[in-house]
Amino acid sequence: MRKLAVITSGTKGIGRATVEKFFSEGFDIVTCARNAEDLLKLKESLCSTGEGEVYVRPTDMSVRSEVTAFAEYVKSLGRPVDVLLNNTGVFIPGSIHEEEEGNLEKMIETNLYSAYHLSRALVEDMKARKEGHIFTTGSIAGFTAYANGGSYAISKFALLGFTKCLRQELKDFGIRVTSVLPGATFTASWEGVELPQERFMKPEDIAEAIYSAHSLSKQTVVEEIVLRPQLGDI
Repeated sequence: MRKLAVITSGTKGIGRATVEKFFSEGFDIVTCARNAEDLLKLKESLCSTGEGEVYVRPTDMSVRSEVTAFAEYVKSLGRPVDVLLNNTGVFIPGSIHEEEEGNLEKMIETNLYSAYHLSRALVEDMKARKEGHIFTTGSIAGFTAYANGGSYAISKFALLGFTKCLRQELKDFGIRVTSVLPGATFTASWEGVELPQERFMKPEDIAEAIYSAHSLSKQTVVEEIVLRPQLGDI
């Protein structure tokens, strides 16, 4: 039987590249996004090969009740979750002392709380089986402060702390936990920026790194994956 990977926000960027990578490596996929049409197009694209299953559910991962509903949908499939990638995130530029009111709450709810609540909802079965791998898509902004990063950096610093704590709590249960910390990657977050595409990393490279970390033996865990553009940060 094919293993199951749960990957949030799987229709674009790093999420989509990781969905495609794991699917091509023999995993069935459960994913979500806010746009139902994008989810159906993704499912049709992957399932056109006739191999594997893709389960989709429209979800706004910044809303606690929708995270809970997505977790219940995953559980309703009655299948063990082998890989969980908490990939949902939003970037709103701005400095702490000048950004719009509510930016911090929006990015904490999206970037941190989504991972916290979904991991809590799905981890009990992993603990019972003493098996599983949890990834979080953070950012180099989670350990390097920079101007105009504001609440985004705060949320990503918190996400890295969450993942470090989870690693320590779950290691004796056989569950691997990995922080993915990419620099500038060519995704929708960078639309409109007047820089050549080759200045950015490819989402497919991030997906390859995630899959490579998972494919190691279960007695080895990559705790942090830090990736940067070859020419340095943007």
